[in-house]
Amino acid sequence: MVELRGRCRLNGGTQHNGEFKLDSERMKTVTYGWPLGWRRTGRSLALLSALWVLQGCASLVGSVTQNFANDLGTAILESDDPDMVRDGAPAYLILIDSLLAGNSENASLLEQSAELHSAYAGAFVAEPERAKKLHLKAKTQVLQAACLSLEDGCGLDQRPYAEFATWVDAQQKDEVPLLYNVASIWAGWIQANSDDFMAIAELGRVKALMQRVVELDGGYANGNAHLYMGVFETLVPPGMGGRPEIGRQHFEQALDISGGLNLMVKVMYADQYARLMFERKLHDQLLQDVMAAEVKAPGLTLMNTVAKERAQRLLDTADDYF
Repeated sequence: MVELRGRCRLNGGTQHNGEFKLDSERMKTVTYGWPLGWRRTGRSLALLSALWVLQGCASLVGSVTQNFANDLGTAILESDDPDMVRDGAPAYLILIDSLLAGNSENASLLEQSAELHSAYAGAFVAEPERAKKLHLKAKTQVLQAACLSLEDGCGLDQRPYAEFATWVDAQQKDEVPLLYNVASIWAGWIQANSDDFMAIAELGRVKALMQRVVELDGGYANGNAHLYMGVFETLVPPGMGGRPEIGRQHFEQALDISGGLNLMVKVMYADQYARLMFERKLHDQLLQDVMAAEVKAPGLTLMNTVAKERAQRLLDTADDYF
């Protein structure tokens, strides 16, 4: 699993017109953690991005045989053995590269390749430089897919923020699947480059995209856009611009949409909100609920298996944290 390698934490900074302005005089070096308070998020956010974009495997080779693709996606998501998924994933990276070799401007293949590369890098690549390379490839591909598929969708990471925000506001419900993939894969790239403040400065764009997904179809992907928004709103304390109570509302909505079956929601709720606000009782209750729950659930078994592992680690470190 991917580990945090960033060593700089931003203790100060402002957000202007959606872009983060960094105050270099208020940066400190620590031995762990993300800039902008992502030290609590790190590995969990990487797993969140990775496990959810693994759903892209369901359409990975749809142009070859849809039944095989659907069976592959189901097998991955229903697996309770992350190691087996890790060991098998490289074969499909090679497969999709071969499909793209002769069809480099196929938007669907580009999006599917981006999903799989991001998932593999986020969940299974521990070497920082290799992870960065894979996440960059995924980000480049999904932005190219957006350019090919969405009206005026080119250069989303380059245009002025005000123009970008206007474009985001104009997107409609039909675009939700691609908007969600762009945002989640982009978030994975930011995580991989957590030691680069220029990368962190793009977080405002990712947040705007995910917020639009919530507005258009909050139930998409089992309500996972709310889970992302919960994380984004709890990256830093209120005094540094965080909005933890808004984040808590998003976590609760994600729980409601999944019917409580998505155990990763409770893990992130505990890790992001309860730890940030030092609510030990809520923290332990959420994690104990995860440990007592059944991991098998349609489309969530792999996610829930990883969530249980993460919940146990958080419980083991609770006394030191609180």
